[in-house]
Amino acid sequence: MGTNAFIFLAGILLLISILASSFTVRVGLPLLLVFLGMGMLAGEDGVGGLDFDNPNLAFFVGNFALAVILLDGGMQTKTSTFRVALWPSLSLATLGVVFTTAAVGIFAAWLLDVKLIYGLLLGAIVGSTDAAAVFSLLRNSGVKLNERVGGTLEIESGANDPMAILLVVMLTGLLQSSDHLSIFAFLGQMAQQFSVGGLFGFLGGKFLLMILRRVPLIEGLYALLIISFGLAIFSGVNMIGGSGFLAVYLVGLTVGNGRIKHLESISQVMDGLAWLAQASMFLLLGLLVTPSSLLTHGWQAVGIAAFLIFVARPVAVMICLLPFDFRWRERVCISWVGLRGAVPIVLALYPIIAGLSNSELLFEITFTVVLISLLLQGSTVPHVARWLKLEVPPAPAPTTRFSLINDANSNHSLELYEFLIQAEGVRIPASIVRNVPSETVSTPQLVSLVRDQQPIVVNANTVLKSGDRIWMLLHPEDVNDVAQIFSHQASSSFLLQDFFGEFAIRGDASLLDLAKVYGVPIDGIEDTDTAAALLQRQLGKHLVVGDRIRFGNIRLTIRQMNGSQIEIIGLKLQDKQV
Repeated sequence: MGTNAFIFLAGILLLISILASSFTVRVGLPLLLVFLGMGMLAGEDGVGGLDFDNPNLAFFVGNFALAVILLDGGMQTKTSTFRVALWPSLSLATLGVVFTTAAVGIFAAWLLDVKLIYGLLLGAIVGSTDAAAVFSLLRNSGVKLNERVGGTLEIESGANDPMAILLVVMLTGLLQSSDHLSIFAFLGQMAQQFSVGGLFGFLGGKFLLMILRRVPLIEGLYALLIISFGLAIFSGVNMIGGSGFLAVYLVGLTVGNGRIKHLESISQVMDGLAWLAQASMFLLLGLLVTPSSLLTHGWQAVGIAAFLIFVARPVAVMICLLPFDFRWRERVCISWVGLRGAVPIVLALYPIIAGLSNSELLFEITFTVVLISLLLQGSTVPHVARWLKLEVPPAPAPTTRFSLINDANSNHSLELYEFLIQAEGVRIPASIVRNVPSETVSTPQLVSLVRDQQPIVVNANTVLKSGDRIWMLLHPEDVNDVAQIFSHQASSSFLLQDFFGEFAIRGDASLLDLAKVYGVPIDGIEDTDTAAALLQRQLGKHLVVGDRIRFGNIRLTIRQMNGSQIEIIGLKLQDKQV
């Protein structure tokens, strides 16, 4: 195939896949399934008839794309999530992968009638959740999970690749050399992977942050600088025996949570590059597989997928999360959102490249498991989240922001934010209406109000309309408060009322006064007790928005937090379920 023909074909496949993604969103299927299916349709068994059989190229593209995806995923993960999700995620990313590998391995060896080591190799290949699939699903499904669940899933999917890769490489090496597995060698390799990857990822992120703050570049080059640095860290850490996947994720995490200029535009470019990486990877992996060969061991693959989804993953989650304060609904949701995607398919290329017997069988089983996971789990996550009552109404937030002053060594950061008004009748508080900018900005300052593409004059009597766009000059710490002002009347929506309740109280509200007003028995309540203290006593220390308890005939739900402090609590009367 000539160069022009190849570029033409690649462009057409991407174009059709992207256009088809709009239909996929409407029917509730994961977007990544479109690219995988398009690759299969273009392959030798599909209408395209392309005979692609180059696992080395697919392996290279897969690793390249996964590095970009993890870098972007790290940039979009907030470090505040680590407060409630770090240790549970690490437990799932290490012990959870090992348990899943063992459980699936034993079951697969029995079902496929192969040696146990081949079953364990298959278990290691499908043992980790996929960052590309999880990031894509959580951010594009239209459902916002509470921070404890969503954060655990994101950090787990970004951190469990090192363990899965280590297991696959070691088991592949054992099959090549017929040596015995040494538990001490495994633990040593695991410690090396995590420590080297973690150290260089953290230090690399700090160094990149320093470069971004001090080196002036054309705005469009910042994202390319981050990509190139991330790829260098990824490959460099791999070469010295660490986990490049963990390192590049930590680089993204450090940069995404640092104070840098043009972060909004950088994030938009990074998001586009991550989507291009995902699309290219799934298209190529779809081309690599021969769909007719998947039917050879179809029923065994379905059995292994069912065992993984309904037995191995749920049991691993229940065991790994036992030491942590997770409700049963949250454990069920985390079990169900353990999506498999490109990572298992890329890992299944290790045995093929190594020339192992049964490598084609492992690849075909893995591909079928991934298809079933994306179809079954990926398409039902929004419904499961709503059924488990874990959907949290999204917090008000600006639609756009631009950094004007960004000094990491002081508290003088200043940013320009755009807020979209989605409710009628909201008034701008007189305290922030200013027609003439002051010399210094110590309080929120209004810059402009745009209605029907036209700027309008604003005063204290101005009533905002749905669709208005208001621009404010703010310190970052004031953003949440201002967002609440411009969306306070939207709280009358059914979802917000049903979830948080009809009324809102402060976290430091007197529990004794609350009991007297709503007729709750006051036995055992101290004068100094507060509503926030009651929530902490009953639910533990690591609370998130959406956590709730019953207090007599009322339900209290955390509505707004500042770090670990409860600021606003929603109150709902006569609710029969918590």
